[in-house]
Amino acid sequence: MILTIIAAALILFLGIGFYNANKLQHINIKKTVNINADIKTTFDKVLYLKNFPKWSPFYEADPTQKTEVKGDDGQVGAQFHWNGNKGKDLGYQEIKTIKPLEYIKMQCSIQKPFKANPTFEYSFSKTGNIVKVTQDFNLESGLVDAFFMWLFGAKKDMAKMNARGMELLKIECEK
Repeated sequence: MILTIIAAALILFLGIGFYNANKLQHINIKKTVNINADIKTTFDKVLYLKNFPKWSPFYEADPTQKTEVKGDDGQVGAQFHWNGNKGKDLGYQEIKTIKPLEYIKMQCSIQKPFKANPTFEYSFSKTGNIVKVTQDFNLESGLVDAFFMWLFGAKKDMAKMNARGMELLKIECEK
């Protein structure tokens, strides 16, 4: 009887988990921030990867991480590499598309603590003295990876980290 109850509870847990994980196979997080700064200054803070540690929420969480820019910074193909958390975080992001003063797309290649290839797209628009920056984060994953993201509440953590990054971008640009 006890084994039947345990088996039923496990099946129910897995059923609920995979049902919720199915919704997490594609994660999209959008965050917009209004910045009181010049559009070129704001655009360049995102475009030039050497600036990333100044507004990175990941660098804020681990200021001892090692970073390196490879390629021609500010151009398509430039890469920002990181190795942090005592070797537990490893990856890079690469500039894929640039539309001057309007749009930047970056593709990440994360090797640790898990493998993932999210994209970050940044859109810029100016109204008066305000620059509106929208970050559009997208992550595709398999069902098993999505199950573990559901289990550990990863989407909520990603949303918090992305929101913090946009707050730090605003602070850095308004200095």
